[in-house]
Amino acid sequence: MPNIHRRAVRSADPREVTTVPRSTRALGALGALVLVASLAACGSDDAGGGSAGGSADDAQLTFVGYGGDGQDAMIADWQEPYTADNPGVTFVNTSPPDVAQVKAQVEAGAVSWDVVAVAPAAAQQNCGTLFEEVDYTGAPESDLADQTVGDCYVGGFINSTPLAYRTDAFPDPSKAPKTVADFFDTAKFPGQRGILTNVQNGILEYPLLADGVAPEDLYPLDVDRALDKLDTIRDTTTFAPNVGALQQAVGAGQVDMFFLSDSRLVPLLDQGVDITVVWDQTVTTLSAFAVPKGAPHAAAAAQFLSSLTSPTASAAISQSLGTAPVNTTAEPELTENQLALQVYGPVNTGETVMQDVGWYADNYNDVTTRLTNWLAG
Repeated sequence: MPNIHRRAVRSADPREVTTVPRSTRALGALGALVLVASLAACGSDDAGGGSAGGSADDAQLTFVGYGGDGQDAMIADWQEPYTADNPGVTFVNTSPPDVAQVKAQVEAGAVSWDVVAVAPAAAQQNCGTLFEEVDYTGAPESDLADQTVGDCYVGGFINSTPLAYRTDAFPDPSKAPKTVADFFDTAKFPGQRGILTNVQNGILEYPLLADGVAPEDLYPLDVDRALDKLDTIRDTTTFAPNVGALQQAVGAGQVDMFFLSDSRLVPLLDQGVDITVVWDQTVTTLSAFAVPKGAPHAAAAAQFLSSLTSPTASAAISQSLGTAPVNTTAEPELTENQLALQVYGPVNTGETVMQDVGWYADNYNDVTTRLTNWLAG
């Protein structure tokens, strides 16, 4: 499995900077991975040829996302335009995605899903066993954010999970949280905290940053040290199982300060919830999609995934969700509240750390198990 390189840190546009170690297969200025073209032999344009993966031009793809407004945006911004350009390809949508379900389908030899939302590390970790290697034919990788393309996944957008607080909980700016470390200072900043338990939202990175680890030294993660730091706020923290639960808690005033995804902060701002974002150190994560091993329409699925990195598709989903585009040439037209959460825009005066997909791919099972055990107490 290739070792995907770490991210460097800069306050202007962290997507444009990379550091070693780099994968030996990386190409382009941003060092995104070149995908192995393993589906070429099974993705011919001949309909009904009997080859695995079916035709790339004629298929009904089963798309598995997380549901809700996010999947509605994917239908409107990705699927419908794709069908308009490729009339032979249509979509059936379902949710939620689940790697365990992918495994069950693969092991039973009865795969029914074609495109699945997945953590990129999980796709890389199970590349070639649970997920197909994707023949990527999309936008030039030199135009893409780091790690957008992996052997067995393609990124659709970038989520940031900044520190924020309800302004009414800390009405005096001089006494309000200003750093990630403040989130862990219960004496100086009392109140209920909120954090997501998904490893993709920085639950292990933020404790280390607060404990003084420099962004460039984060990986390999010191998981024990991160969990020890989380222990210091266990009694005053809501550990939310998903973004919807934490978004609801914020809206209901049940938490005072929190780490919440940009795509969920924007709707809260749109609803008039008074929130202040703290631009200190912000963890960003690639939201990716993959093709289950043995998918009935693998070739068509790979072509669809490749389309997600175009400037048009990248801009469209960012406009809908308020997330960062994976294509650095995309020019989304953002609302005022979306601009206030633009992690790669001028509003972010701090540092940005993109999660290291390669490290997580090598350690995903162990890390998630240890975190789950810690959460269980």
